[in-house]
Amino acid sequence: MLRRKNRQSINLLELTPEQRATWETAENGNVVVLIPKFQHELLVKWLVPHLKYPHVRVKLDRLGSFVWKQCDGRTTVAEIAERLRSEFTETAESAEDRIRTFLLMLEKSDLVNLNAHVTAPKQQ
Repeated sequence: MLRRKNRQSINLLELTPEQRATWETAENGNVVVLIPKFQHELLVKWLVPHLKYPHVRVKLDRLGSFVWKQCDGRTTVAEIAERLRSEFTETAESAEDRIRTFLLMLEKSDLVNLNAHVTAPKQQ
């Protein structure tokens, strides 16, 4: 996870986002992220079983859904931006800016971790 002190020295395009929340696919194919309403273990144990809806449902648009599905902990932000450009040609010029804003918002909400990309050493 990025810390505020380290954000200036790290290139966002080299990071690998990893999902921290469960999700499902809506009827229209877009992603719905499920965020638990309560985190405290006593509330989860006693209150959540009585709730009709224990999660807050965050519905993503088609671009957000595309990016969310790419956040597997192995794909870098640069690779996601390239895939977004090839999939959605109308947003090609602003792909990196949109992904940057979206991923930083998700990280601030603790829905993704932005990890440093570790490359395997080349075999000789």
